[in-house]
Amino acid sequence: MRLTPCTRYSLVRALSTILLTVGVMLSSLSNAQLSEIRDIEDSVIKIYTTQAAPDYFTPWRLLTPRQSSGSGAVIIGNRILTNAHVVANASYVQAQKHNDPRRYQARVTFVSHEADLALITVDEPGFFSDLKALTIGDLPEPLQEVSVYGYPIGGKTLSITKGILSRVEQQVYAHAGAYLLAGQIDAAINPGNSGGPVIVDQQIVGVVMQANAGGRAENLGYFVPPSVVRHVLQDSEDGELDGFPDLGFRTQTLDSPSAKLAYGLEKDQNGVLVIKVFPDSPADGVLQENDVILKIDDYEVADDGTIELTEDLLTDYKHAIDMHHIGDTLEITYSRDGRERTVDLYAEKALQNYSLVRGERFDEIPQYYIYGGVLFVPLNMNLIKRWGNDWSRSAPVSLLQARNEWSSPDRRELVVALQVLAADVNLGYHDWRNWVVEYVNGVPIRDFQHFANMLAENEAENIVFENKNGYQMVINHTDALASEEAILSQYRIPSSHSVNLFESE
Repeated sequence: MRLTPCTRYSLVRALSTILLTVGVMLSSLSNAQLSEIRDIEDSVIKIYTTQAAPDYFTPWRLLTPRQSSGSGAVIIGNRILTNAHVVANASYVQAQKHNDPRRYQARVTFVSHEADLALITVDEPGFFSDLKALTIGDLPEPLQEVSVYGYPIGGKTLSITKGILSRVEQQVYAHAGAYLLAGQIDAAINPGNSGGPVIVDQQIVGVVMQANAGGRAENLGYFVPPSVVRHVLQDSEDGELDGFPDLGFRTQTLDSPSAKLAYGLEKDQNGVLVIKVFPDSPADGVLQENDVILKIDDYEVADDGTIELTEDLLTDYKHAIDMHHIGDTLEITYSRDGRERTVDLYAEKALQNYSLVRGERFDEIPQYYIYGGVLFVPLNMNLIKRWGNDWSRSAPVSLLQARNEWSSPDRRELVVALQVLAADVNLGYHDWRNWVVEYVNGVPIRDFQHFANMLAENEAENIVFENKNGYQMVINHTDALASEEAILSQYRIPSSHSVNLFESE
């Protein structure tokens, strides 16, 4: 078929019009996308901190202050959402906007070290006036593409990387050791990215956090998911940290058919075995050891301890408890001796110690007591981690083993004779260190406060410190008091005990 010149001209003109229209549409779409990206970029803040953590080997001192940086995102209420570890033990915090060389003084308004999340703000008038507050979205689908915004090491400008959501499951958070839901992505996340937002459709679907593998650069990262972020934001509304609730029981899996039969389960029943119920907890007096937890609210608990959040997502049953707030009611279905029962438990704050070794804390003054030139401290993870990044191998075995022991009302905390400040009063013990003390003059030690009170109120001639194997350290009480001032002066120690030790009395 032959086209006349007139027809060819009409077709070319029509095609040109179509191409021009498509070009305008693509240009418009591209400009819209660029505008959206710029809005997000302006909402991502670089955070500078000066951190001075206490030295748990010499608890009256601070470690050398260090400077670090992280990232954050502006959210509703003139707040910046970031990681807790970015501002932990911070003595000075600054915030810097995208493409703005000025650093503004910032202050921390709320911290959840458990969830590795913190809120900071800037009081400078007008700081937030040109910034768009980002909203919290929903957890992405598996294999969905996400964008990670932040200020990683190696440069001063904002970095944007892309990756896919590869896994969502309960993880041990690197910052404070809590066991919470976390997402994993294959985007490059490096030091400095911490606290930056994970974005899908202009919404925050996660907050980048420390990887368990450490601080080295790698093409793998973890983020705090939206459910945990929302929990912390709701917790922050009254300015008081409640944290995540704990019902006060511990379980083990029931994968063994013999074990299921032994505890009265039918073949089609699944659950986890209660192995410990803590005194003074919500479960105390309700659940018993050897009960089997079958359901938590509407979530059925599998033999391996998982629940089904969605068709594609299984995670530890602890998540069903974590998402409640203090004061909420949870429905627990359990089996005892083959009989199924249902009970309501109230979500309460977690007890201070479930293990004899308290978890790592931040923004706190360490406790200590010096008596007869001997430095006594409570055993906690802050002290254990003072042995360095390889603490699980380099810390004393006796201290590490205590992590596996449950606490009780009669034995809530261990006391360690950390070192001996050599003096006449403690001759014969100068090389004793890292020694767990169980008794004072035959009285079992309940916790560090109880220990300090026994020393302060002592009227006996001698004080005998004893460990569980019977080894003893004897200090004359009169000599201990008489030598105190000289020992403190000789070793340049400001006080014989931490300033907060007797505040609760």
